[in-house]
Amino acid sequence: MRVDCIVLGAGVVGVSTALHLQKRGRNTVLVDRRGVSEETSFGNAGLIQREGVYPYGFPHDFGALLRYAMNNTIDAHYHVAAIPKLAPFLFSYWMHSRKARHEAIARQYATLIEHCVSEHDALAGEAGAQHLLRRTGWMKVFRTERERDARLAEADKWHAEFGLNHRKLDAAALRSAEPHLTHELIGGLHWTDPVSVSDPHGLSMAYLARFEALGGAFLRGEATTLTQAADGLWTVVAFDGTVITARDVIVCLGPWADLVTRGLGYRFPLAVKRGYHMHYRAEGNAVLNHPVLDHERGYFLAPMLKGVRLTTGAEFATRGAPPTPVQLGRAEPIARQVFPLGDRLDATPWLGNRPCTPDMMPVIGPAPRHKNLTFAFGHAHHGLTLAAVTGRMVAEMVTGEPVFINPEPFRPGRF
Repeated sequence: MRVDCIVLGAGVVGVSTALHLQKRGRNTVLVDRRGVSEETSFGNAGLIQREGVYPYGFPHDFGALLRYAMNNTIDAHYHVAAIPKLAPFLFSYWMHSRKARHEAIARQYATLIEHCVSEHDALAGEAGAQHLLRRTGWMKVFRTERERDARLAEADKWHAEFGLNHRKLDAAALRSAEPHLTHELIGGLHWTDPVSVSDPHGLSMAYLARFEALGGAFLRGEATTLTQAADGLWTVVAFDGTVITARDVIVCLGPWADLVTRGLGYRFPLAVKRGYHMHYRAEGNAVLNHPVLDHERGYFLAPMLKGVRLTTGAEFATRGAPPTPVQLGRAEPIARQVFPLGDRLDATPWLGNRPCTPDMMPVIGPAPRHKNLTFAFGHAHHGLTLAAVTGRMVAEMVTGEPVFINPEPFRPGRF
């Protein structure tokens, strides 16, 4: 099979990239060892985070570090045996999270974030998936005045610097917006610009359907079969034996990117943050109107088509380590006190791996030492948020169009 482009990895970033290439007349094959968006992209909070100009940093507050060291929180957990291997990444992550450096990163990162909703709107409109996008924003809810006042002041600062819109909710306003949340909460911060997705996997499938309707093809195969011939063409072998040959290859393999990039001589400081989710039935007539973060406890509740999805924070472990959903076990009883959750709807907790770089920014751009090879991975917590933006950027790079966002901060060669 001779095509123009091969996209390796069918998560939401890969699907969006393949769709953008196909739209531009590049005959494209999307390749993954599993089905579309069945790995990292399957489980998330379902947010397109327009407010997320500050990527999630490593805490520098001594109290937070002490809590994490005890290894008994919901928002962070670590495998002790993994720490020696992860230590270089964690130290670099900590250094990049220092206040001045984090602020500089946010100014660059914001150039991606500012287009996240509009670019998803464009793809969802073409794919007939606008019904999956909800314009309700999302909320942080608070238990203490200290945290409420600090986060509201932060939101005011971000509004002044980045134009991010929000509402400040006192206890009465929060009860009006979310009448089934516990009345013990003292208020909230409502980010109004973000969009939530009621079925993230369904959104990926809609993008795939649009891609295929335009003539694109999805094949099951192993990315590690990628080779480059003497004439510069790339080949990948599908599970059914089909040999796919293309001029351009785009690596969108998320936390598995190193399985291909290392064989090509690249050493990216990529690590994973693991996360878990579980769906629940709402008790009685209870309704959750917005995605909600219990700020001081560190878990997230999101209304999905399947039920109320409870997601946990970051678990630092090696990729492929056995599941340890202890954060979910810690979060569930607290979440039940906040919102009337009923029975679990999943047989087992879902586990996913978020691909993270120490500077908290994705790797997007041409490979430094190979022609016609492009990287697009490392989106950490914002794979869904930045998928459509990334797909457009990569397609513009491959086709030689002007890139609508300055790609320099995200270039692979920065490492």
